[in-house]
Amino acid sequence: MDHTKILLDENDMPKQWYNILADLPVEPPLNPATREPMNPKDLEPIFAKELIKQEMSSERYINIPEEIREIYKLWRPSPLYRAHRLEKVLGTPAKIYYKNEGVSPAGSHKPNTAIAQAYYNMKEGTERISTETGAGQWGSALSLSCNYFDIECKVYMVRSSYYQKPYRKSLINLWGATVVPSPSPDTQFGRKVLEMYPDTTGSLGIAISEAIEDAALNDNTKYALGSVLNHTCLHQTVVGLETQKQFELTEDYPDIVIGCCGGGSNLAGVSLPYIRDNIEGKTDTRIIAVEPSACPTLTEGKFEYDFGDMAQMTPLLKMFTLGSGFIPPAIHAGGLRYHGASPIVSKLVADKYMEARSYHQIEVFDAAVTFARSEGIAPAPESSHAIKAAVDEAIKCKQTGEEKTILFNLSGHGHFDMGSYDKYFSGELTNE
Repeated sequence: MDHTKILLDENDMPKQWYNILADLPVEPPLNPATREPMNPKDLEPIFAKELIKQEMSSERYINIPEEIREIYKLWRPSPLYRAHRLEKVLGTPAKIYYKNEGVSPAGSHKPNTAIAQAYYNMKEGTERISTETGAGQWGSALSLSCNYFDIECKVYMVRSSYYQKPYRKSLINLWGATVVPSPSPDTQFGRKVLEMYPDTTGSLGIAISEAIEDAALNDNTKYALGSVLNHTCLHQTVVGLETQKQFELTEDYPDIVIGCCGGGSNLAGVSLPYIRDNIEGKTDTRIIAVEPSACPTLTEGKFEYDFGDMAQMTPLLKMFTLGSGFIPPAIHAGGLRYHGASPIVSKLVADKYMEARSYHQIEVFDAAVTFARSEGIAPAPESSHAIKAAVDEAIKCKQTGEEKTILFNLSGHGHFDMGSYDKYFSGELTNE
């Protein structure tokens, strides 16, 4: 029988995260002052110690604490769907599956790491966490998580998204956190940017600088990052590990795995367990990273050491980058507007374990509407990049007659992004 939903029992939820650094080491972060590899103690002023340990760990599997798994049970294991209706609309022989991470309380994949980061901070006595957010998915997820562990939270939200997505702000406030548009007058760097560029739409690089400054200047505050870093990719691997168990309940196994990519944690989460199997020679699954043409980090960036923020306060990371000073256009996929990419994802692209492509905004929304009208789910603009690639691959199968199995990660729903759909239908949406 061809199921529409492939479900797992709570007991089937992964008990460990998969750490690809055991199989594919990446270049270490560098101290910006000395250009030498970072010492873990150098990171202790802004990160929880256990997260620093995970960031640099070479253990293949890391146990998920039971307290984290108990909260994960609110939505995990998340469902894997067979997109029968989309297949019919496209007239393709391909089988299309999508992992629905939009079922989390925050509506995206972000709580997979937000819960973990808040937990480890709580265990070390952290009273307050500062962070940035692009589209608001990470900011709302961390707000939810800090609420569970009684930690104060301050969110610096990229200015364009702050005004494009007002209900993300409402959600952040609902869960007890404070949110301000970035650049803000609350930090020295924010004031400097506003003085130089009073009409700026902001960027994740600016917001990260503000959040790090906040953590560095307040003894009771640590910083949390929702993407890019090794430990965030680690925590997201519950997504890919679950899909592998779900495919065991079908007669299929993905020939192609697709994820949208900004910083890279969502893409890493769904794909790293499949890359592990590729490295071991068990499979030959194609992995596709999809990004916006307005912020083409993997497809047009340089693979080199760069800062993760505009103020150049972070360690230097070896990654594909458009330059730490890059401010992307205010496209609606705010979660993908980042100048750099995860060192893990960057290494995988550089070493040809993963391929990258980019799309313009309007064609991505075209695919999103096709998906919504067939599958019924309104996807986030970020997730719609993965949908576009899945549609393209399915159409190729229609042309060749190949019956490939395609998996993409629906990393979040678009219920807070309906204003962008309004602009799409009114013709106001552009590719700039």
